[in-house]
Amino acid sequence: MTTAPHPRTRRAAPALALALTATLLAACSGTSDAADAATPTPTADTTTAPAVERAAALPRLAVTYDGGVLVLDGASLEVLADLPAEGYLRVNPAGDHRHVLVSTAAGFQVLDAGTWGQAHGDHAHYYTSEPQLTDVTFPADHPGHAVVHDGRTALFADGTGEVTVVDSTAVADGPSDDARTYTTPHAHHGVAVELHDGTLVVSEGTEDARTGVRALDADGDEIAAIDTCPGVHGESVAQGDVVAIGCQDGVVLFKDGAFTKVPSPDAYGRIGNQAGSEESPVVLGDYKTDQDAELERPTRVSLVDTRTATLRLVDLPASYTFRSLARGDDGEAIVLGTDGALHVIDPETGALVRSTPVVDAWEEPTEWQTPRPAVKVHAGTAYVTDPATRRVLAVDVETGEVYRSVTLDVVPDEVALATGEAPEHRDHADDATHDEHAHDDEHADHDH
Repeated sequence: MTTAPHPRTRRAAPALALALTATLLAACSGTSDAADAATPTPTADTTTAPAVERAAALPRLAVTYDGGVLVLDGASLEVLADLPAEGYLRVNPAGDHRHVLVSTAAGFQVLDAGTWGQAHGDHAHYYTSEPQLTDVTFPADHPGHAVVHDGRTALFADGTGEVTVVDSTAVADGPSDDARTYTTPHAHHGVAVELHDGTLVVSEGTEDARTGVRALDADGDEIAAIDTCPGVHGESVAQGDVVAIGCQDGVVLFKDGAFTKVPSPDAYGRIGNQAGSEESPVVLGDYKTDQDAELERPTRVSLVDTRTATLRLVDLPASYTFRSLARGDDGEAIVLGTDGALHVIDPETGALVRSTPVVDAWEEPTEWQTPRPAVKVHAGTAYVTDPATRRVLAVDVETGEVYRSVTLDVVPDEVALATGEAPEHRDHADDATHDEHAHDDEHADHDH
């Protein structure tokens, strides 16, 4: 299957992408099978704009602002669409590499970024069309975390505790009777993730306190539980299908059907925001130690090794926020500091590999909803927002070079990526899950 350019070839990719026309991939003309050589019909989409075939996957960025969402071309950073929307908007990838979930008052609304791939034998075809905010919404009372893993998208409604899990490839179709649903005993700001075997790992708590995590099998029966995770917040999945959930005193790991607690070295050592990678068994997390602080500005991050259930702390030359954590394509741990630099950490050793200035120094605002710099990484590029200058920057992760930037007419806030790649399909043949279908104090825990 044709894949996106390797991160090391990032510099050539934008120029190539801009020069592409709607031609077939060379791979098609070279196949010996006549049926495989034919251009496939683009997957049915939610827009009326014609689809244009491209020679490679073209990423796009969904960037929120006060009043709507912009969609930017990931190569040129050109603004392709300005989609008005009301309220404080949050965005998350939908899991199919094409759509983005926008958290609105009504629930999780589906935004079509207008870039997608379609698998075709041993390669894929890629298309773009005009972005649009669709009329498809997954209803949710106070939509919270949206977690994508292994071809499944889990949505958590904080106002009711309802979890909805759907095939990521079917997100654009909206609510369906085929969706897996589960409601926690009490509503809370929670999180859920479904694993490859149908196991659902889900937080437990109330509006006043979050205390533990449960694991339910594909039939919805509890198979494991842990109640020693005060202040449950944040989720990530590491290499090997290991789930990590943050606590006020460490991290809980779900591995091989059982929970393990990894304690912090401090009595209050809160890990509430994490970034995992399928390329690394080590989870990057934040780390806070002042339980009474109105706003703590930490200068250490945590690295949790899921193989050994151990935790390492790494000192940084600056503080950071919940939007500062990212992972590189090879599993590098990346932190955007308030000194304006991208700090790259070797997750295996904890060594600070390099620190490269990319924006001016900044200070974390008191209110978590106030825009602050954010970082997302894809194919060797770190996309960084700079609200102070209204810019979005494209940074080479390996060199730290800012190779492209754009100044917007609005102040950028949250950002999510639609990579335009062909979506992965989970094999459900033996997956009983589908038989069933039969932010920083407690308030800032909304830092998803």
